[in-house]
Amino acid sequence: MSSRPAISDPGGLRGRFVRRFWATHHRAPAAAKLLAQVLAELPQDGWGLNVGSGEIRLDPRLLNLDLARGAAVDCVADALQLPFPRSGFALVVSQETVEHLPDPFAAVHEMSRVLQPGGTLYLQAPFVIGYHPGPEDYWRFTRAGVRRLVEQAGLRQVQVEPVIGAGTGFHRILAEFLAGLAARVWPAAYAPAKGLAALVFYPLKWLDGWLLGGSQRDRIPGGYVAIGKK
Repeated sequence: MSSRPAISDPGGLRGRFVRRFWATHHRAPAAAKLLAQVLAELPQDGWGLNVGSGEIRLDPRLLNLDLARGAAVDCVADALQLPFPRSGFALVVSQETVEHLPDPFAAVHEMSRVLQPGGTLYLQAPFVIGYHPGPEDYWRFTRAGVRRLVEQAGLRQVQVEPVIGAGTGFHRILAEFLAGLAARVWPAAYAPAKGLAALVFYPLKWLDGWLLGGSQRDRIPGGYVAIGKK
């Protein structure tokens, strides 16, 4: 249910390489800024829920929920059937998880259901990214698609922003393309070729901030954040 890469050695060299040069979407400055804003609005005695948390602990006030067990996972459950009563949380966060769910609309309805009146949903979803099963990978979302996800769940004051720019979007596609070419020649070359391409073309990601301000920023961004209120 989480989009974090399945890494057999998360503390090893490969795990560190993936986090540093490939799986950077959770550290995107624009996303981090919006996330910090909603966390700052969460009362000190309030509780939130992180749906599809993986092993990331964003805040001690957030209960971590994921489909897979882990050291940082507080509750193992399906996002389509959240095991909580109505209106239990002041904040629900979900970062690049809904693309892994067979029914993202139902999942966001569930997130809305467990929000308190006046509560906030922070939903991050990808647009340009390669296939990454975790355990499956179903969907991609445009600006309009992310807005629809949130509004159909009855949330209001919806703000949608691209937070991962076209530099990362192009980096992802280019690395996958070159790795796919290499794999046609020698199947075992896919992973090393992808790693090399991710490293060599990493500077493309530095263009994200500049491209996020352009008039064509919705063409090939890496992904969006939608913030809605109940």
